[in-house]
Amino acid sequence: MRLADFIDKNADEIADAAEQFAATLLPAAAHLDAEALRDHMPHVLAAMSADLRLFHSADERRLRSLGRCPVSKDASGTASQAHALQRAKAGFDIEQLVAEYRALRAGVLRLWLSSQQALDEDSADEIVRFNDAIDESIAQSVAVFSAEVERWRNVFLGVLGHDLRGPLNAILLTSEVLSRLSTEEPVSQATTRLIRSGQRMKGLLDDLLEFSRASLGMGISVQRRSSELAQACRDELDVLRAALPDQKLSFHVEGPCDGEFDASRVREALGNLVYNAARYARPHSEIVVKLQGDSDEIVLSVANSGPALVDASLHELFEPLRRGAEAGEDDQASLGLGLFIVKAIAQAHGGKIAATSESGITIFTMSLPRFASGSPRFTRPVPGEQD
Repeated sequence: MRLADFIDKNADEIADAAEQFAATLLPAAAHLDAEALRDHMPHVLAAMSADLRLFHSADERRLRSLGRCPVSKDASGTASQAHALQRAKAGFDIEQLVAEYRALRAGVLRLWLSSQQALDEDSADEIVRFNDAIDESIAQSVAVFSAEVERWRNVFLGVLGHDLRGPLNAILLTSEVLSRLSTEEPVSQATTRLIRSGQRMKGLLDDLLEFSRASLGMGISVQRRSSELAQACRDELDVLRAALPDQKLSFHVEGPCDGEFDASRVREALGNLVYNAARYARPHSEIVVKLQGDSDEIVLSVANSGPALVDASLHELFEPLRRGAEAGEDDQASLGLGLFIVKAIAQAHGGKIAATSESGITIFTMSLPRFASGSPRFTRPVPGEQD
């Protein structure tokens, strides 16, 4: 009996064995009934049986063996993907998910081989094709399972960050009240430290919330309005100079810098870029901020002198939870989300962010279109130019 026919004829028996094995995958399986344990396994078997009956060219079979077949991104696209989604929601881990397929593979082949009186060349080919189908199902399941776990991890981080802001705000407000009421120097110093620590924690939670939004596909929201970025950047640099009293900051403006932007978001991006530059800049060196505009876009750049970055690490800098190799002790309080958020802000504006590092100078460049797509354009005279 051909393997596809055998699977169809014995589908209930095979699914029963799969259900019994799933029941041993504790603790997740403990709260599932028989139907939930069985889940989509009969449909997975039917899909494998149908696959064995299809003709696959030599090139297709080679690609399948290398794991290069296209996989549907729709979690409900295949029985394997739907099964993975349900297992993730039920609390199974990825090793248990893979173990189900290993048990299924072994069970089907063991039953089929015991029913065969003799194996021929076609039988060997069917075993190879069945293994390819199992491997493809595993790949589909693992991809969907991992994406679902990551999605819920980001939901958890977002909820955690949101819920922690309430008690933290209460601590900050109480500290500020105590600071105003106290006239004793030791108490005043203590409350000042408490306020600064609370503000630092608030900044970390804000970064965590932005990361969660972006990771869940929500992106970072921006509200574009007619804005003058040169003044917005000057205001932000005044705040940064107060926060970084030992750091020299210079600011240079060229060309028109007005347009449609979320100025507060651009200020946030500038702050993250300058803080990042300050962490890795050489002592007593200058951080140079430039804002350059033309008829189409505005380019904001932040340059610092310090250890050169290898090309391979430049793209990774914008990934979450990444830090440079020269991070100092102060950077341990950072979540490594600053540059990720800068990238998200640039993308929300329809722009981009890039980094270069040559001859000891590292430059981060954020390019933003001056106007939202489809908006009417307006220009103002550039300082120094005739109307």
